[in-house]
Amino acid sequence: MLLNKRMVFRTFLILGVMGIITFTATTVFAQEDNDTVTVTVTEDTSGLKYIGAGIAVSLAGIGSSIGMAMAGSAAIGAIVENPELFGKVFLFVVLIEAVAIYGLLAAILMVL
Repeated sequence: MLLNKRMVFRTFLILGVMGIITFTATTVFAQEDNDTVTVTVTEDTSGLKYIGAGIAVSLAGIGSSIGMAMAGSAAIGAIVENPELFGKVFLFVVLIEAVAIYGLLAAILMVL
């Protein structure tokens, strides 16, 4: 199943709007009706790092799976026509899988 560009754009647009709403809602709901507003900064941002780690893993996984679907089907077709291309095709598939591993490593570094 190939994704068309319009559907991918619409998905990322919706995710972007949801992210903007999520991160700006805290400042909107934190305002008071008084003339003087005091802002207290806390050092407890541990929840945000887990959200960032989850986003890193999920986007890397989604991207690598879309790439793997496209390259995997083309790789199988190339191997059927010429079996000597297995080594080159295998290298491309491994490089695509490395993107997901990089996302996982980024998430681990965010959490630590």
